[in-house]
Amino acid sequence: MGARLKVALAFMALWVVFIALAYGIVFLLLYTGTIAGDGFYTYTILIMIPVLLLFNLVSYFFSDRMVLAAYQAKMVDERDFPKLARIVARIANGAGLPMPRLAIIPSSTPNAFATGRDPEHAVVAVTQGILTMLSEDELEAVLGHEMAHVKDRDILLMTVVASAAAIISVAARMAIYQMLYGRRDTRVNPLVLLFAAITAPIAAMLVQLAVSRRREYKADAVGAKMTMKPHALARALAKLHNMNNRRPMQMDGSSPAHASLFIVNPFTRGSFVSLFSTHPPVEERIRRLERLADREGFLG
Repeated sequence: MGARLKVALAFMALWVVFIALAYGIVFLLLYTGTIAGDGFYTYTILIMIPVLLLFNLVSYFFSDRMVLAAYQAKMVDERDFPKLARIVARIANGAGLPMPRLAIIPSSTPNAFATGRDPEHAVVAVTQGILTMLSEDELEAVLGHEMAHVKDRDILLMTVVASAAAIISVAARMAIYQMLYGRRDTRVNPLVLLFAAITAPIAAMLVQLAVSRRREYKADAVGAKMTMKPHALARALAKLHNMNNRRPMQMDGSSPAHASLFIVNPFTRGSFVSLFSTHPPVEERIRRLERLADREGFLG
């Protein structure tokens, strides 16, 4: 059985599991009398659950095209950017991965991301700014980080997490609508139901963000080992962080919803605390890379 077929079957199985789980929650609420079986919102939610999961499924297969279009990325090859292609090919060969497609984003803000549903459909995109700002060692370290995302199939992971978060959010909305417009003879204290309806989607969002931060730590470690350049990655992260804070990315299609794709947050953080950030603190990422270098005996 081919790798693509295995991934497709796994995703279909997860989709079935999510639908079964979501419907199980709904029918449990119906059975306990928490929600009314004849309510308009109940039937609406039963229809919305597979629609939302189908949307996530479509996003999984086509998100690469959408995000590349949003940032006006242009597909390139070794004839256009020989150094970039050479570095990525070296990393891919060393990791036993197929050569990803390459894309250039017309932005002077230095950054990079990887997208694509599996290693066979991966795209590594870099901005024009990162090509001129980083040394070759630092650029290779950044590209190693992105190839680590490809190797670990992080797009699949985040799609699964997003699907779970979507189900929780829908269930919370259903509980709120039921309190506002449903029958009053519920067996659950309305205050308890309201608390659960408010906190459940927040908890789901925090879990989603926590997973995003953990995958950044893992990609740092895996990428540093693949390239054997943890110190170069640490230097690159410091440079990218400082430059993106000074000159955030401003493009017509850019959106904070895409922030988790990039190696560092390309947008201004505002007053959000680190708990609500898609990326872990750069200072902590650098400290972990330095500890990794000391532990593994990597030189500067």
